[in-house]
Amino acid sequence: MSLTLSSAQTIVATALAEARSRKAKPLAVIVLDAGGHPVAFAREDGASLFRHDIARAKAMGALGMGDDTRVLAERAKGNPAFFQSVSVAVGGNIAFSPGGVLIRHQREVIGAVGISGDTGDCDELCALAGLHAAGFNLENAK
Repeated sequence: MSLTLSSAQTIVATALAEARSRKAKPLAVIVLDAGGHPVAFAREDGASLFRHDIARAKAMGALGMGDDTRVLAERAKGNPAFFQSVSVAVGGNIAFSPGGVLIRHQREVIGAVGISGDTGDCDELCALAGLHAAGFNLENAK
């Protein structure tokens, strides 16, 4: 299965609706396909200048390292020199904060969503809401 524009738009719309229900700060949301190409993006009114770049770095980091950014952030705590080197090697296209989540269909990675604007925990919860609404990562749902 590939990531469609319709699915990506569902992820974005639901993530933003979740953010509003949580009274989150203004967010930027991006959905990338497995090759790192943008499929859908939105930036809420009032989201600060770098939110798009940070959201993209979260999604790219998850894709490039093969894990959600929550996991990467935990791993980086134990080996900061390595992860600083990774950041340099990939030209800064990685962010070590929750909110970058791989998109899986039947455990196969087909893309990633990145969200930035509120706390990492809130960003990640909004991403997961979007993924579940679009029918992805359901095997990981609790």
